[in-house]
Amino acid sequence: MSKKLTAVLVGCGGISDQWLTAIADMDDLNLVGLVDLREEAAARQAETYGLDEAFVGTDLADALKQTSPEVVFNCTVPSAHTPVAIEALRHGCHVLGEKPMADSMESARRAIDAAEKAGKVYAVIQNRRYHPSIRRLRRLVEAGAIGPLTTVNSDFYLGAHMGGWWYHTPHVLLLDMAIHTFDAARLITGADPVSVFCKAWNPAGSWFDYNASAVAIFEMTGGIVYTYRGSWCSEGLQTSWESEWRILGVKGSAKWDGAQQIEAQIATDVPGYFATLEEAPIPKADPNDRVGSHAGQIRDFVDCLREGRTPETICTDNIKSLAMVFSAIESAEKGRTVEVRW
Repeated sequence: MSKKLTAVLVGCGGISDQWLTAIADMDDLNLVGLVDLREEAAARQAETYGLDEAFVGTDLADALKQTSPEVVFNCTVPSAHTPVAIEALRHGCHVLGEKPMADSMESARRAIDAAEKAGKVYAVIQNRRYHPSIRRLRRLVEAGAIGPLTTVNSDFYLGAHMGGWWYHTPHVLLLDMAIHTFDAARLITGADPVSVFCKAWNPAGSWFDYNASAVAIFEMTGGIVYTYRGSWCSEGLQTSWESEWRILGVKGSAKWDGAQQIEAQIATDVPGYFATLEEAPIPKADPNDRVGSHAGQIRDFVDCLREGRTPETICTDNIKSLAMVFSAIESAEKGRTVEVRW
């Protein structure tokens, strides 16, 4: 592996700014190419970020042939995630791609197969795992402060007027946003999905064409029940983008507001109708925590490649979060509980 890891970035839309800003601060990463179906988009980003010597074009295969990068950063739209990843893997590149991993479970499995055949690393951006507070919450749970988990609830309520394709995409909340919350549930609990029942609908007053609200009940491994309540057309009293969380264990409970506030209480004895409760200590920030959103995950991915570690969101694991999305959609469409398979 070269002293400076070489990379090509594919997909120069709005999300690429977060990637390019992060990459600009990494001295051991050299961006040698920018690719987009609209060459002017790639050229604009090259100019904005001072990448005067980088390849700029519309064809990934051409970019890979001319630059021979070690890594491809995949910032394309979901329908292009798998074709781009497979092309890069076949050229011997490691891949870090935007969420969701793929636009279908079949596509995700094809990408995993390509990564395994190539012997390369394919990981997925789940930037909300890199929030400082979720790491502290995970350590609280992992330490057994509130005992073995029984129930986890998350609430996501935002009035999101983003426009564009979001307004016209079926199951837009589940498909584009819930992947973050479902993946966070897996991180917090350390558990995997088993089955789900989901109800999705488009409430009166919605500015979306299709279902922008959903409730899902997941059975997780270890007997944990995880519930998701969410809406992208909810005005007032909004949650954070990270959702609001309540985590119940056999010894106590924890809450996270999705921002900086974490609190927990444990039962010490039961002298009467209610137990006596005491505050549980909340873990402080740890320099070893994975933090920094996109920048933190890109940094971690590069370090994993250099150190021979497996990224936390490696495709073979991240497909479980994707399976939660498509299983919830299947349940909503069939009106019954379905198994979560990956």
